[in-house]
Amino acid sequence: MGDPHEIWDQGLQSERTRLAWVRTAVMLATGGLGAAGLSARAGLPLPAAAAFALAALCGAVLLIRTGTRFLRVQEALHGGRPLDHRADAVFAWLGTLALVAGAVVFVLSMR
Repeated sequence: MGDPHEIWDQGLQSERTRLAWVRTAVMLATGGLGAAGLSARAGLPLPAAAAFALAALCGAVLLIRTGTRFLRVQEALHGGRPLDHRADAVFAWLGTLALVAGAVVFVLSMR
């Protein structure tokens, strides 16, 4: 067994984390695009479509950043440096909040 204080583990934790980020990004991008299209076809107010489009954009940015983020994580783990996901977390939260805002406008406009 290795040093218990060693940060690097030979398991697939970073690969599973990468897949989780990919799933988040794909869901934001496809959900945002689909909802933006539906809201535009339904004639809903522009803020609903804009919020959904923003969510799709955040998902696309996260998806693009996934490959470079994985390389940064691997380098940090092997180098014993701390990980920094702040920018990615901001995109994920912004996309999620945009989906919620679009859904609220959608529901309120359907009444």
